[in-house]
Amino acid sequence: MNTVIALWIRGLKAFVRNKTGLIFSLVFPFFFVYVFGAIFKTDFIENPIAYMLSGVIIVTVFESALSLASGTVDDMVSGFMKEVLVSPTKRIAVAMGQLLSAATVSTVQGIMILIVGLFIGIEFTSWITPLYVLLSMICIGIVFSGVGLYMATKVRNGQTFQIIKAAVTMPLTFLSGAYIPLSMLPGTLRYVAYLNPMTYATAFFRMIVLEKTHLSIEELVREELVVQINGFVVTPFLTFVIIVCIGLIFLTLSTISFTKTDFSRVSRSDTDANSLWG
Repeated sequence: MNTVIALWIRGLKAFVRNKTGLIFSLVFPFFFVYVFGAIFKTDFIENPIAYMLSGVIIVTVFESALSLASGTVDDMVSGFMKEVLVSPTKRIAVAMGQLLSAATVSTVQGIMILIVGLFIGIEFTSWITPLYVLLSMICIGIVFSGVGLYMATKVRNGQTFQIIKAAVTMPLTFLSGAYIPLSMLPGTLRYVAYLNPMTYATAFFRMIVLEKTHLSIEELVREELVVQINGFVVTPFLTFVIIVCIGLIFLTLSTISFTKTDFSRVSRSDTDANSLWG
């Protein structure tokens, strides 16, 4: 447990000390809020700013959770991870520390944007909504921290990890409904979006932030707060189940991969693409 806490605190300290990254993580998302909020204003969206903000918040949590895995790659390349693992520490405790740290920092970044959003468009009428929002961010942060750690254990180079991360986050973000409603996507891309786990995370989180959980399925479909696949409606409960299943799969895969990774093969000068992905 001490290892988990130590790595968790280390991750939080690194986040707080990176003031430039902290400022840009707050400023950059609001660019999308005003650009896409104005462009995609439609009749079925009552409050386009709040609609976009909810998407921006969960995208920030998602991207932060994946980005923080780059710290794991840096630890591997710098040799820090090998030093940790030669101690009596169990690998699973190290993996848990990395996951907890990434999930916490990504949630904090989401909360920071949420706080600003409360002044420009988001409104809560129930005291329990912020609690549900916080739990949703923690849950989604943990899920995608698992995805990020799994990617980190398969990549041997920090630069390549950034390229792969960008190649993964861009399509998953723009095909999730966070910025562009799914109904506005071309038919082919809409089917791709149905395979995107972020689509379900976005729909679930947006429904909670906009306090639409009391609406009927028909009303949720009309306001595009649930995913509808050829007439089949993925209900909020089923959406939550999908998110949990994805989380369990990647948390298991990342933990297994982390415990089996041979960190002695990681080299500071390893830039050969052939050495990537295992």
